[in-house]
Amino acid sequence: MKEKTFREAISDAMSEEMRRDESIYLMGEEVAQYNGAYKASKGMLNEFGSKRIIDTPISELGFSGIGIGSAMNGCRPIIEFMTFNFSLIAMDQIINNAAKIYYMSGGQWNIPIVFRGPTGSAGQLGATHSQSFESWFASCPGLKVVIPCNPYDAKGLLKSSIRDNNPVIFMESEQMYGDKMMIPKKEYLLPIGKASIKKKGKDVSLVSFGKIMKIAMNVAEKLNNDNISVEVIDIQTIRPLDYNSIIFSVKKTNRLVILEESWPFSSIASEISFFVQKMAFDYLDAPINRVTLLDTPAPYASNLVENWFPNEKKVIESIKETLYI
Repeated sequence: MKEKTFREAISDAMSEEMRRDESIYLMGEEVAQYNGAYKASKGMLNEFGSKRIIDTPISELGFSGIGIGSAMNGCRPIIEFMTFNFSLIAMDQIINNAAKIYYMSGGQWNIPIVFRGPTGSAGQLGATHSQSFESWFASCPGLKVVIPCNPYDAKGLLKSSIRDNNPVIFMESEQMYGDKMMIPKKEYLLPIGKASIKKKGKDVSLVSFGKIMKIAMNVAEKLNNDNISVEVIDIQTIRPLDYNSIIFSVKKTNRLVILEESWPFSSIASEISFFVQKMAFDYLDAPINRVTLLDTPAPYASNLVENWFPNEKKVIESIKETLYI
């Protein structure tokens, strides 16, 4: 075991896979000379050279299209967005090409490509740089969507994503890159489509993903002192979604709260709520609750950001409401 930061786990995953397979390359803004906007590709240019670690202009639509075309011709590209807010410019390529070429070609072309970079709010960055688009991508058949919450999961899931023959949206967080964790030196992979039970409990199921898993875990520990046992589920992959793990937990706890760093309308929480009421309605002892962003663009003022963003107080209140406390 060795302690690694989140950014080092990302770098290690990419480097290990590139050593294993010469068809893999990394392309994006500042990934080469600058070692990555968040230093997630530090040292990779020196090891792999400029033909496999490629700096691009500010042209997300262009270099995403190049990546998709190269995937059709035997390469396995990793496309880094400086932030997924900028992926909107590349949505035509991602949605209309990457997600659909395998289907429209009758299986003649796989598109083994990973689009990765930071997502969500990272503090006072304003409305256009504080957005979570996982539900947008997940609503499109043909894409897989992965959001790890710690360095260990990030490395194992990224390696699996790179080896996958389908396009994968791999979403990180600027606020997690410095997080540290002990990681095995031996190679490991984590399966796409399998949730992780971060804490077992019996009174209520708390489902979340990404960086706000920290809030979920903190809430679970605090409520444990009040003799409230919270089961915390990290779904890890938004699509495919591990419905079975959620249903199994709800059948045990009979209550569900969903914590999500996104707007409430058409959210991942909405999808989970529908499926749980359809498959486990008779096991629910209370209505499903969710804690999300407020339904507005991200504010800039720090006091407004604090009110807009999910926090421990809101989650605790939601759990207690579900428990009729």
